[in-house]
Amino acid sequence: MKLKRIFKAVAFVFPMVSLAIGFPQSANAEVAQLTKAPNVPKALNRSKATTVVVKLEAKEYVGDIADGKKYHFWSFGGSVPGPMARVSVGDSVEFHLSNAKSNSQPHNIDIHAVNGPGGGAAVNTVAPGETKVFTFKALNPGLYIYHCAAGAIVDHISNGMYGLFLVEPKGGLSKVDKEFYVFQSEFFTDGDKGETGFDISKGLAEHPDHVVFNGRAGALMGDNVLKVKAGDNVRIYFGNIGPNAISSFHIIGEIFDKVYLEGALGGTVNRNVQTTLVPSAGAVVVDMKMDVPGTYTMVDHSIFRVAKGAIGQIVVEGSANPKVFRAGK
Repeated sequence: MKLKRIFKAVAFVFPMVSLAIGFPQSANAEVAQLTKAPNVPKALNRSKATTVVVKLEAKEYVGDIADGKKYHFWSFGGSVPGPMARVSVGDSVEFHLSNAKSNSQPHNIDIHAVNGPGGGAAVNTVAPGETKVFTFKALNPGLYIYHCAAGAIVDHISNGMYGLFLVEPKGGLSKVDKEFYVFQSEFFTDGDKGETGFDISKGLAEHPDHVVFNGRAGALMGDNVLKVKAGDNVRIYFGNIGPNAISSFHIIGEIFDKVYLEGALGGTVNRNVQTTLVPSAGAVVVDMKMDVPGTYTMVDHSIFRVAKGAIGQIVVEGSANPKVFRAGK
């Protein structure tokens, strides 16, 4: 199909090579903690840069995208979004990418934290059953997107191959009581019932059937709400893959005390922000103090997207705080 050829040409602005650059695992290396959303890897609490080994596997699987509806996902690590990694500026990252034998497609990874061809994608495309390794220096602190850039890049992104990669600044981030990983994405499905897959015509028209947090409708609702205590300082690492739309990230009843704009750490910090824009393939870090108990709703304030699944909740437990909020006089 002509469109497929066009997307393949776009994807391979990243030049392909037949063999990836391989590096043996260092005996003194630190193995990265990888966590699935909404969990965040622990703060590193170290002063010196080191070698960090990150191992990730591409997996294709069928899972729930909404109640009563299955989707054929392509993923990193068997979850959508993929696991979150945390390293420090100055670290050398030894990245191992595997592709499960049972998969039908070649995959690779473009990490926006990488300074190098294709964000690493130029040297790590793996066929089913293969593993490749590349190493990069984490030069810039920030919160970065990673995604697959193999073949027809839109297929791999639209089917679920993305996640967050945090590079802490020197000295680390300020301490907070709770940290969460939240990721927004759109899905364009080729059916209304049963098991579905990606519909490229809907993607081209920019008409998603689902706009969701953490991979499926209701992922942060009901039994899966985020729970904190009144008085907690809370940090959310928020990513948006698109693949088309900008997110208007907002929490109803809260104000972001700090916004690390576009995920930049060490740059300008905006304060007292009601809603922050997160571009496609972009990220943001927001801090806020939860002063009053109750239920707070996270949304993409492009509000019709809430009906498509862009909604989650934070439940704050604790004693009332009438100095800040109360009903009546």
